[in-house]
Amino acid sequence: MHARRALMYMPGHDRRKIEKAIALQVDTICMDIEDGVAANRKADARQGIAAALAELDFGRSEKLVRINPVQSGLAEDDLGAVLPHHPDGIVVPKIQSAADVHWVEARLEQAERQHGWEAGSLLLIVLIETPLAVIRLNEICQSSARLQALIFGADDLAAWMQATRTPAAWEVFYARGAVVLHAAAYGLQSIDMVKIDFNDTEGLRQEARMGAEMGYTGKQIIHPNQWPLTAEAFTPSPAQIEEAQRLLDSFDQESGQGRGAYAVDGRMVDMPLIRAARNVIERANAAG
Repeated sequence: MHARRALMYMPGHDRRKIEKAIALQVDTICMDIEDGVAANRKADARQGIAAALAELDFGRSEKLVRINPVQSGLAEDDLGAVLPHHPDGIVVPKIQSAADVHWVEARLEQAERQHGWEAGSLLLIVLIETPLAVIRLNEICQSSARLQALIFGADDLAAWMQATRTPAAWEVFYARGAVVLHAAAYGLQSIDMVKIDFNDTEGLRQEARMGAEMGYTGKQIIHPNQWPLTAEAFTPSPAQIEEAQRLLDSFDQESGQGRGAYAVDGRMVDMPLIRAARNVIERANAAG
């Protein structure tokens, strides 16, 4: 699965910003037709994304499109404009239930048949940012084999809840934990909330570190300045990689002698630590 340490939103009608994101070699570029685009620019965004997909080389960056919500009445036109140019996948905002996923999936299947593309080649990522989505996480996670990741939308969720958004984010902590837990249970990636204040470097550093510590595999970003710190937070450090490899090497040796638990540097090593070490190596390999 593609590494998504950072998913950067770019308004679909702004070609210059899309080109800048490509130059940065961000893991995932999400060209937006939803919240980042005014109502009177939706058609421009559709046309801009179609042109970008047809004309630009995205290099190593994954190319996704965030459509408008299924309930908005705009999603059909969004998909009709961008799917013929084969983005890597579609991001669906404000999911309410598995039925929303099925609605989009049916249109992806139709596009694949129509253009002769490989079945399942168009992936799905969904935004968990409504109270119903949090309550229905179990069914949403099982809704489609195309589903690769859950994105946690803290700001929209707080608005739905009539909660006051705070830097500490305790008002959405239950949902933030529920998203990463369900993603792990179903083998999906989890992409953490946006840091709206893109000038708050230290705040971003702390928020990204906490997301990584919670088990998130990446983070949404909205500004080029957020990419280096976010990538750093979700990439194992050389010291972490070295320690993980040392544990795995010791496990190979000790398990060969029939030991399931043993000591290394005064610390007991057993399967939970070995699983964590394997996760570090997998994340490092995915990040290149």
